[in-house]
Amino acid sequence: MKCPFCANIEDKVVDSRISTEGDSIRRRRECLKCQRRFTTYEYVEKTTLMVIKKDGRREPFDRNKVLSGVLRACEKRPISMQAIEGMVDSIERQLQKNNEKEVVTSDIGELVMKSLHGTDEVAYVRFASVYRQFKDINQFLGELKDLLDKRRE
Repeated sequence: MKCPFCANIEDKVVDSRISTEGDSIRRRRECLKCQRRFTTYEYVEKTTLMVIKKDGRREPFDRNKVLSGVLRACEKRPISMQAIEGMVDSIERQLQKNNEKEVVTSDIGELVMKSLHGTDEVAYVRFASVYRQFKDINQFLGELKDLLDKRRE
């Protein structure tokens, strides 16, 4: 680390502390040349996840879009905001864990449907009806039949 006072590159770490949020480390350093102290912070470098839309456009992943879709599906359902936030956190972690720089919207939609399926069947069907863009009542009934069949297993 280059000293901000004399530009020397040799220093020693005097003290290290993890931030309250746990997402950074604060280090107190002392320059070995001028003996002045300075503070540095270390953060995990997050790569920007790009989403490939249905029409081929690419845009940065926006957690709020996933959250808003889940909120709409869970509207007037007995699901706490904490559970919804946890669901979206889990989806985001799964996407980051794959170490891919790009993800297609269908993968995100499938992760949301999987999470909703295990949380609330009504919210699942609401999300599926928009996500799968049912063209008629038969497609909708087919999804409900699959849901009922899985419930019986």
